[in-house]
Amino acid sequence: MSTVRRAAVVLAAVSALAALTACGPTEDTAGGGAGGSTASPAKSATPAAPPTPSKPVASAKPSTTSKPTKLPKPTKPSTDPDFDVFPCSTFDVKFTATLAEPTTSSYLLKITNKGTKACRALGHPIVTFGDLDGQATERGTAPGIEDAIRLDPGESAYAGLMGGANDGKGKTVNSIGLTMNTESDLEQTPLKASTPGLYVSPDKNSVTAWMDNAEDALSL
Repeated sequence: MSTVRRAAVVLAAVSALAALTACGPTEDTAGGGAGGSTASPAKSATPAAPPTPSKPVASAKPSTTSKPTKLPKPTKPSTDPDFDVFPCSTFDVKFTATLAEPTTSSYLLKITNKGTKACRALGHPIVTFGDLDGQATERGTAPGIEDAIRLDPGESAYAGLMGGANDGKGKTVNSIGLTMNTESDLEQTPLKASTPGLYVSPDKNSVTAWMDNAEDALSL
């Protein structure tokens, strides 16, 4: 082969190779043939947007503290030393009766505060005669409750029970009962004392108000 012809063949071969190179991929390659991957590349996942942070829940406002209840002002104690001194009852005293005048069957009645608190001996003693109905009449006037005798523990008050001469109209009794004037409906257990030979005259037996000494009690 001549040199000219050989050059022409080489040129033709080069031209054909250049044409193949310039062309795109074969149909098999482009369509994912035997030599190529059939799976298309996975799309990258779009990253999820970060969650919107929830607004912090507002803490509950502390409840308004209730105002402390105002306590009533303590009352001032009374300046009266006797404001809490109550009337004496038979539960507060012990009782004795002593013959003072045999001729008239007069007796000295005595009460003594046996408690731990002061009390007041109000008005007249209430005297009954054994199993006889009725009570001794009151002789003389008694001070009001404000001026009644105050008996501190251990102190005594006195009253005079006047009998009478035996006129044949009354009866003789050997005991008497005593309750106290409390100006209330307080039920009291009568205190009893022996009075042997006491003559109870229907219209002469009487008793004085409470006194702070025996002499005054027997002189009225």
